[in-house]
Amino acid sequence: MTKNLLLEIGLEEIPAHIVTPSSEQLVQKIAAFLKENRLNHGAVIPFSTPRRLAVIVKDIVEKQEDIQESVKGPARKIAQDAEGNWSKAAIGFARGQGATTDDIYFKSIKDIEYVYVDKFISGKTVNEILVGLDKVITSLTFPVSMHWANHSFKYIRPFHWLTAMLDEEVIPFELLDIQTANTSRGHRFLGHDVTFPDALDYEKTLESVFVIADSAKRKQMIVTQIEELTKANQWSVSLDEELLEEVNNLIEYPTAFYGSFDKKYLDLPEEVLITSMKDHQRYFGVRDNKGTILPYFISVRNGNAEHIDTVAKGNEKVLTARLDDGRFFYEEDQKLTIAACVERLKLVTFHEKIGSIYEKMNRVQAIAQLIGKQVGLTATELKDLNRASEIYKFDLVTNMVGEFPELQGVMGEKYALAQGENPVVAAAIREHYMPISSEGELPQSSVGAVLAIADKLESVLSFFAVGMIPTGSNDPYALRRQTYGIVRIIESKNWIFPMISLKENILTASVIAQSSLIEGYKSSAAQVGDFTKARIRQLLMAESIRHDVVDAALSSRQEDLLKLIESSRVLNSHVSDAVFKPTIEALTRVVNLASKGEELLDQEKIKVDTDLFETKSEKLLHEAFEEIIKTIDESDSAKNYVAFEQLQPLIEEFFNENMVMTDNEAIRNNRLALLMEISNFVLSFASVDKLVVK
Repeated sequence: MTKNLLLEIGLEEIPAHIVTPSSEQLVQKIAAFLKENRLNHGAVIPFSTPRRLAVIVKDIVEKQEDIQESVKGPARKIAQDAEGNWSKAAIGFARGQGATTDDIYFKSIKDIEYVYVDKFISGKTVNEILVGLDKVITSLTFPVSMHWANHSFKYIRPFHWLTAMLDEEVIPFELLDIQTANTSRGHRFLGHDVTFPDALDYEKTLESVFVIADSAKRKQMIVTQIEELTKANQWSVSLDEELLEEVNNLIEYPTAFYGSFDKKYLDLPEEVLITSMKDHQRYFGVRDNKGTILPYFISVRNGNAEHIDTVAKGNEKVLTARLDDGRFFYEEDQKLTIAACVERLKLVTFHEKIGSIYEKMNRVQAIAQLIGKQVGLTATELKDLNRASEIYKFDLVTNMVGEFPELQGVMGEKYALAQGENPVVAAAIREHYMPISSEGELPQSSVGAVLAIADKLESVLSFFAVGMIPTGSNDPYALRRQTYGIVRIIESKNWIFPMISLKENILTASVIAQSSLIEGYKSSAAQVGDFTKARIRQLLMAESIRHDVVDAALSSRQEDLLKLIESSRVLNSHVSDAVFKPTIEALTRVVNLASKGEELLDQEKIKVDTDLFETKSEKLLHEAFEEIIKTIDESDSAKNYVAFEQLQPLIEEFFNENMVMTDNEAIRNNRLALLMEISNFVLSFASVDKLVVK
């Protein structure tokens, strides 16, 4: 026989963006709890609304399996003295396992005898174990939590009820001042309290009181209702997945409806209309079949269709007020000039320790030119980049962005075009914010990409310069996301990006050299480098590249971010090759011996003298390496690795035939010089000694 479990946590309304991850977390925690307690089970089915997180676990066994296990204790030499008497260690071990010394026997492991006892653990019933579900509930973590009443305990929102059932029985436990029961609550306005005869009656019973507990089913209802409205009116609606998810997690019983607004508002930029509807009111914008936006919107009510016309009119009034504001701000912004806005930025603080936004723009302008030249922008592109970096934050002081901060950059592009700026410059103003999330859209234009990198890099350099470095999960200025954005942009554009050289050039730029931040820029350079490599690690680990491969690439002497990424990918693609192990072992031996040469010889003066070669293997290795150096393309990591494979048999023959650390100083130094040349080439690719090849 098996049983079915129902667990529901009743809460005050949870923020929409936390509902889904919390529901997924509950499923994971329940499954882990059952596994830890040796309770086999069937499907774990999640349910969630703004007021509840729940799971049903089907077909849980009635009792744990009994365990008969052999428990290892101390070594025999510790457990017994020379006369065979039991020591305190042996007696204590046996007692701890619920046994006596009479139950002890011996087993050998690698020629050492250890004491053992057989231990029998009787399986507990499922009812005994499930009273511990309170620990599952309290183990959930959230990005924000709160206290309530006089409790010291913190949670995402206060508890209001707890439902815990095994088939028709209540699982008795208490959390804070709430006792579990077989009851729950229906829709806040349309429903009432309900009692579940059985755990599997959960979903059907809640539906009778206007709660669709299955979030997937609720979402599909929303989609279907919207599709019916669009079909009836010959509209087209793009179901933004992010908005759909948010709306779904704001309601328990969906009813879609539509409203309208005055056509005069269609004169506003489309982004203003969409932002007013989507970001502020959670409405879906409506278009005709040609993609032109229409003066309608679709919303979803948390309730049934009663008085839906009144609800629609109320929503229309709210949206109209918002659009009136937008229209006013847009008209007022037409009176502004870009130059006047830039001048006002001198009075807008970016950060009290760093300075104004205007000062930041000046630094970004210098950094952008350095990066633009490094990545090969044309003279025209550099000119456009210079103009964009002079003005790119001007829209921050416009009325529209003040009211709709989500439109920063977007309005900058539109206002720039309206005032006659080059379209490339205008696009860069919008693109410099990209990506706005870790995996968000990247800038498409080269000018926009460079400006985005420069702006983000300046932020990282400046915050590090004043000691505001992210620690743990604390990153109030999103420096991790910004640096990850830099890495993603460089990788997508396939740009050579030597971080160390670039930072050195940045420090010599006059606007930065004369800044009060210059000493902080210098002292934090190494920390910025490590921080950037950590973001490269994030990118590579997301591709399931082995830890040791990432470590090897990031520990190399390579300063080009793109090469670090490419080296990791190339190495990872070869780890399963038959020749990978001998190749890496040979290269590691070269690197290790070359390190001795670095202690004895001057790196800048090392030179191989072919007249000092005593063996054929020395000559062949040197000739092969010289040929590789002549033909290798440093930008092609794949060819570099192939070169390593070609050197492997020659390196092995070299070590078989020659003693590197010979007593003859001239011969020794010459062989070390050869190995150092090869080692420098290898270490520019990866620190091979960090690769696991056993």
